[in-house]
Amino acid sequence: MINFRIIARILSLVLIVEGIFLLLTTGISVVIDDGVTSSFLYSAIITLVTGIISFTPLKQDEKVYGNREGYIIVAATWVIFGIFGSLPFLFTGSADSFTDAFFETISGFTTTGATILTDIESVPASVLLWRSLTQWIGGIGIILISLTVFPIIKSVNIQLAATEFSGQQADKIQPRFIEAAKRLISIYILLTGIQVLLLLLTGMTLFDALCHSFSTLSTGGFSTKNNGIAAFSSPGIRIVLTLFMFIAGINLPLVYFALKGNIKKIRGNHEFLFFCLLTAGFILISAVVLAVSNDFSIGKALADSAFHVVSIISTTGYYTSDFTTWGSVMTMIIFILMFTGGTAGSTSGGIKIIRLSLITLNYRKEMHRLIHPNAYIPVRIDNHVVTQGNIYNLLVFIALYFITICSSSFLISLMGYDIVTSFSTAASMLANIGPSLGELGPFMNYSSMPDGGKIFLSGLMIVGRLEILTIMMLFSKSFYKH
Repeated sequence: MINFRIIARILSLVLIVEGIFLLLTTGISVVIDDGVTSSFLYSAIITLVTGIISFTPLKQDEKVYGNREGYIIVAATWVIFGIFGSLPFLFTGSADSFTDAFFETISGFTTTGATILTDIESVPASVLLWRSLTQWIGGIGIILISLTVFPIIKSVNIQLAATEFSGQQADKIQPRFIEAAKRLISIYILLTGIQVLLLLLTGMTLFDALCHSFSTLSTGGFSTKNNGIAAFSSPGIRIVLTLFMFIAGINLPLVYFALKGNIKKIRGNHEFLFFCLLTAGFILISAVVLAVSNDFSIGKALADSAFHVVSIISTTGYYTSDFTTWGSVMTMIIFILMFTGGTAGSTSGGIKIIRLSLITLNYRKEMHRLIHPNAYIPVRIDNHVVTQGNIYNLLVFIALYFITICSSSFLISLMGYDIVTSFSTAASMLANIGPSLGELGPFMNYSSMPDGGKIFLSGLMIVGRLEILTIMMLFSKSFYKH
C-alpha cells in the first residue's frame, strides 16, 4: 500500500518552502517599492497556510519501504510548485488567466524558459525576480527536495525516485547523501554569487545580474528584457553568460571536484570529455557556416556560434539573434542540438550526453559482435561495465523520447502550426529549452497558443524535467499494487 500520509506530509513541507521564497520576494518588493507587495504577501500567506494546514503528523514507528512514494512526491512537487507559484502572476495581473500563469510558472520551475509575456519590461520588477527565482529553484529541485524530506522524517525509511537514468553510477562526494546534497547546494549558491559579481563588473545592473544569474545556473533562460540577451551590447556580458551556461551543463559533482583541484577525476570522466568535444565541434562548424554563408567576420562568427551552441546544448535557451534567419544549415544544427542536452547530474534537460555516449559505445560493440559473434565485449565507460539491462533501458528511453516528440508534434500541428514549428516546439518543450523554430522561434512567445495547447505544453515540460519513464510509471497499474 502506498502511504499517502507521508506524501501529504512532505508535500506540505514543499509548500512551506515555496511560501518562504514568496515571503523573501515580498520583502524585496517592499525594498524596491514596485507597488505589488500586497500581491506577493497574499500569495505567501495562502501558500504557507495551505502547507501548515495540510501538515500530516506521523506515528513514531511509521515506516515506508520502496520508492513508489518517492516517484509520486517528485512528480507532485512540480505540479504543486506550479499551481501556487502562479499566484503572483494572477494577483499582479501579469498573466491574463490561470492557464497563462500556470504555463509561465511551470516553464520556470522546469527551467524551460518559454513565456507567454508579450511585454516583459512592463511587468513589475519583483514579478520578474520571482519568475527567475522559479528557475533557480527548479534547477536545484531534486536536491532541494532531498534536503526538505530527509531531515524531517529521520525515522522513515523512504527512497526518493531516481528522476533520470544515466547508465552509470553517480560519483559520491560524501558517504551521507544529506551532506553531499548540502555541498552541492553550497556550490550552486557560490556559482550564482560569482556570476552576479562578474555580470556587475561587465555592465549589468544588480537586478538584471541577479535575474540572469538565477536563469543561467539553472539553464532556464528567462530574461528581464523583451529582446532577451540581444538587449545587452556588452561583449563581456555575453562571454560571462556563455561560460556559466557551459558550467551549468556540467555534472555538478564534477564542478565540486574541480573546485577541490581533483583534476584526475575530471580527466577520467568520459561524459565530460565527450561534452567538451561535442560543444567545441559544433561551435567550429557553426562558425564556418556563419562566416561562409552569412558573411560574418571570424570574431563575430565565433562569438555568435559559441553563445548559441552553448545556449542550446545546455538547454538554457538564451539568444542574441534570430538564428532561424541564418539559413537552413544553421537551422538544422540548432535542431540537432535540441536533442543533446548537458551531462547527467547537471541542471540541463534533453537526452543527456551520457546517453549519446553510451549509444555510440554500444554501436561499436555491436559492430565488433558481428565480426566476432562468440566474443564477450562489454560496454565500458570510466572503467565501469554497463550492464545489458542498463543498455536495454537506455534504448527504451530513446525510443519513448522520439515517440513522445512525434506524437506531440502531431497534436501541436492540429492547433494550426506548420510541421517545422510543431516538431521543433515538441522537441524544445521536452528538452526544456524554450524557444523553438518557425512561428515560435527566438523573439516570439507562446501567448497566441490556445489554452488547451498551453496546458499540453506545460505537461510536456514536466515530462521533460522528470524524464519520460518516471511519468509513465505513475500511469502503470502495477505501480499501485502492493
